[in-house]
Amino acid sequence: MNKVYKKHNSFVSLQGKYEDDYNNFLKRLKLLLTEDQLNKLNLTNQKIIKKIETDILGDDHKDDLNVINKFTIKQNVIDEIKTVNDDDLLRYLIHRYRYEIYPEKKIVDDYPPYLQIEPSSICNYRCVFCFMTDSSFNKKSSGHMGHMSLEMFKNIIDQAEGNIEFLSLASRGEPMVNPQITEMLEYTVDKFLNLKINTNASLLTEKKIHSILAGGVKTLVISADAADEKLYKKLRVNGNLNKVLKNLELFNMIKEKNYSNSKIITRVSGVKFDEDQNFEDMKKFWGGLVDQVAFVEYNPWENNYEKEKNEIKSPCSDLWRRMFVWWDGKTNPCDVDYKSKLSVGNFSNFTLNNLWNSDKYNELRRIHLNEERLNLNPCGSCSVI
Repeated sequence: MNKVYKKHNSFVSLQGKYEDDYNNFLKRLKLLLTEDQLNKLNLTNQKIIKKIETDILGDDHKDDLNVINKFTIKQNVIDEIKTVNDDDLLRYLIHRYRYEIYPEKKIVDDYPPYLQIEPSSICNYRCVFCFMTDSSFNKKSSGHMGHMSLEMFKNIIDQAEGNIEFLSLASRGEPMVNPQITEMLEYTVDKFLNLKINTNASLLTEKKIHSILAGGVKTLVISADAADEKLYKKLRVNGNLNKVLKNLELFNMIKEKNYSNSKIITRVSGVKFDEDQNFEDMKKFWGGLVDQVAFVEYNPWENNYEKEKNEIKSPCSDLWRRMFVWWDGKTNPCDVDYKSKLSVGNFSNFTLNNLWNSDKYNELRRIHLNEERLNLNPCGSCSVI
């Protein structure tokens, strides 16, 4: 039987306090579940909140993950909730519910629960577990390499604002490579409940750090997988651990001096790839620099196009969870398909709403629901469900 990979729940380990924070969240939620608050919501969102209330407050089994389609609150979500004001908490939970439960129930509404925007497809690293090792992809002549324009980025943000609350600025490349990344980040300030940016942190500068801390970014994820220089270089080829450490120290210094009230969550997140990687070592090494340290499961996706088809028939949940917009506007259902064989269209020609509900997207969903994903490349050899 082929091993499946659940990308949306891929933490192997995550440090953090849970029980006290969870109980504080329950107290906040109970105070907000009033008739006046519910009447401010439309009928669809009222139903979602009622379902959340039943799932979370209806019994004492908050951690019972065996209940089908039950909405639960995990450690990383609790940490996000702590940064959300009471006025925004119900709205946050509604969008979290869409992200967690809609893909399980195969529900499609007007917009994706999650949007990933790619500021750049170029990366200065060649990590051993990444598709950047594919020479047919990473060369300039391949046509896959480039930076998103500021104009396109602003257009995407304008359409997402008020419709999508969970976004990531990252995908195939390193976001900090884009020469206009500071302007991009400045344009996101106060527009989303949860905006995340993933970076290897090697290209952070004082200017970029200020743009991250200015208010748009809610979670900064630093991609690092080791607690010593030798293993770091082995996994993150072209990387320099000392440079990353100095950049993180600079980040923390600027944060403490200029943004002491910032609620940004910082996380070092590594891919559990090598038997030499040790989570306790990671916590000791990185724990004093960031709020969270995590490992995620390794998914062998470096080149799914060339792999043999597997026997997995379960539909990929990402078809109902997230949408990717590459640097050139090409819109894709996932990043395992990093060469865009399954592209549903280009943002330059359609709106986010049109793309998410397009005939091409719905056809992909139909094929997966009919247990025919093996007829698609790279879906037939992919293990994500």
